[in-house]
Amino acid sequence: MKKTVVLYPGLYASHFVPMMQLADVLLEDGYAVADPPALTTIVGYLEMVRSYNEHLREFLCSSGVPATRSSNIAAVIVDAPSIEALDVTRELGIPGYSFFASNASALAVFLQLPWIRAAEGEPSFKELGDIPLGIPGVPPMPASHLMPEMLEDPESETYKATTSMLQATLEADGILVNTFASLETRAVGALGDPRFLPGGEARRVPTVYCVGPLVVGDDDERNENRRHECLAWLDEQPDRSVVFLCFGGTGAVTHSAEQLREIAAGLEKSGHRFLWVVRAPRSGSADHSAGPDLDELLPDGFLGRTGVRGLVVKRWAPQADVLRHRATGAFVTHCGWNSVMEGITARVPMLCWPLYAEQRMNKVFMVEEMRVGVEVTGWPQQGQGMVKAEEVEGKVWLVMDSEEGERLRSWVAAHGEAAAMAWKDGGSSRGALRRFLSDVSDRGV
Repeated sequence: MKKTVVLYPGLYASHFVPMMQLADVLLEDGYAVADPPALTTIVGYLEMVRSYNEHLREFLCSSGVPATRSSNIAAVIVDAPSIEALDVTRELGIPGYSFFASNASALAVFLQLPWIRAAEGEPSFKELGDIPLGIPGVPPMPASHLMPEMLEDPESETYKATTSMLQATLEADGILVNTFASLETRAVGALGDPRFLPGGEARRVPTVYCVGPLVVGDDDERNENRRHECLAWLDEQPDRSVVFLCFGGTGAVTHSAEQLREIAAGLEKSGHRFLWVVRAPRSGSADHSAGPDLDELLPDGFLGRTGVRGLVVKRWAPQADVLRHRATGAFVTHCGWNSVMEGITARVPMLCWPLYAEQRMNKVFMVEEMRVGVEVTGWPQQGQGMVKAEEVEGKVWLVMDSEEGERLRSWVAAHGEAAAMAWKDGGSSRGALRRFLSDVSDRGV
């Protein structure tokens, strides 16, 4: 009987996409993949996870568990925020793993956080502000760059729930991470060091498997008849001449009308070709299903003045296909990890404009450690800030025209080549997947 790996996703779209890419990899290796019902404020999320545990238990038992030797369930992999679902796998004696959709550097930070400010009377992360944290495996990290939940009052329910979730990750049988080893050698090495966490042998990080990059395939080739109009526009542009601006696929955060006008002014002053995905700012109950009114949002005459060298797309564009296009020369990104992986695999240097979640941390890794991007200064810090037109213009010039931009392009090209090699036979990610499947098989004996 073919063995099955159960993938237990949440409803974070940015986590779901790479987990489905992982499903494809497992299918290629001969495993069946099952996907029980998905889940969806971190406190409310964790409460919902607990409420779904019984459904997960019923699903696994319907597959022959807990009689594990006769069951076809080889392992369960849960999305990291749903880590409490591993209570069920332990109860049933099934190997349980965490899937971390972000990078190894962020994982190193997250696993350290519950103990960094543990002593009573120490200042909170929020009180530390921009004071850098010294965490093994990563560059100095300003406390203000942590995910918002850790900037709450340490006595708050949100802070405690988040800390508990991070600690529970250490109880997994292993952690699969959407990265490749050569991209984050320092973080991967630190995670494998038995002295990484305080407590020594009594508190160790589970085995980390770097199985990335898990990015979407080439939809452009498979769906030529449904090709997005922006790709036809890119076909008419010179190689590496277009700046692509896209701030995530979920629309969780949108720019203010004022910020959109600053971006537009900066792009116009830069003189460069651009492809810009624009979403309407949030405005109460307004219906934006048809997309934003660009003439209303952007400066008077902007579309007409830049129409020869620029294209503004409403709401969505096929990001992975745009990044892979020969005409794309730079990527202005919110630093979501899926977007970073797509940028690296496409070998496109990035302008880093973080917005939410762990993206401020990713910005540090991208600029200081991986050297694949430059920071766009002025981005909102805890809900405040504005990136001015001059900053947009200057950073576009830096990446597209300067020697520093050429160095960035060289670095990202090297990482892109390494990413491609990681999944070839003998590559690091292919090897990590083999080790994972071997470990799963050994645990099931």
